[in-house]
Amino acid sequence: MKRDEVRVMAKKKRPSVQATLPRPRPRGTIIYDNQGRVVVVSGGASGIGSGIVTGFRDSGAAVVSLDVSHKKNRESAGILELQCDVSKEEDCERSVASIAERFGGIDVLVNNAAIQPPESYVRPDEVQREMWERMVAVNLTGYMMLAKHVLRVMRQQGSGVIVNMASGQAHRTARDVPMYGPLKAANRLQAMQWGVQYAREGIRVVSVSPGAIDTPLVRASLEQQGGAANLANRHPLGRLGKPEEVAHAVMWLSSADAAFITATDLEVDGGLGGLGSFADPYPIATVKVP
Repeated sequence: MKRDEVRVMAKKKRPSVQATLPRPRPRGTIIYDNQGRVVVVSGGASGIGSGIVTGFRDSGAAVVSLDVSHKKNRESAGILELQCDVSKEEDCERSVASIAERFGGIDVLVNNAAIQPPESYVRPDEVQREMWERMVAVNLTGYMMLAKHVLRVMRQQGSGVIVNMASGQAHRTARDVPMYGPLKAANRLQAMQWGVQYAREGIRVVSVSPGAIDTPLVRASLEQQGGAANLANRHPLGRLGKPEEVAHAVMWLSSADAAFITATDLEVDGGLGGLGSFADPYPIATVKVP
């Protein structure tokens, strides 16, 4: 038998590395312990905010959800729900004072309350001033006013973490989104500036930029974004994200394990930011839509 034929036979008999590996492999887990911490989440009644509220609650924190959807101030399932319109500074000031008095401090603020109505998907020359002013009031001023009053508490206690929920649209844009994206970019820069400002006072500030997450906000504008399948297909992982996946990122950034991280942004976007707009789309048949 020729030497080349022996090599070919040996190659055929050798089991592949892939075939010998056990499946599935361990994925690794992180256990969060937020016992004794006080966490405030704006827009906590639904979507990403609700996922963050649940995540912190389940890890032992005292969680306060601020939302206009809370019809009255009440406590349920270990969560204190306060009605608060973050676009109104008096609501922010009153809520923060109440929380600080009841719990004795505030350890984490998640600025999450934001709006993106389907009618906001227009050309810049079609923007209605009323819509513009409303989105600025909630998505930008709301972040500033709530942080303003929480920062006063955090400065007194000499510690704290603020997480601004930004967006994949804070990094890149598309047609017909002249309001939401620029405001999310401002949220990202807010976190950067605040992080630099308070770095020597024991306060860290970061932002998180999700891709398309399966929430009522995203579902309400699916038609404007090309439908669920197409929207999911823009993400290299081939699906929409889940609120709890964003919550896990927020909890990690808020923990002592992220103590050397401030004034920066984390993209939780299924690879959206890594795929150039000129790249070939993925085959639509491979997309997994919840």
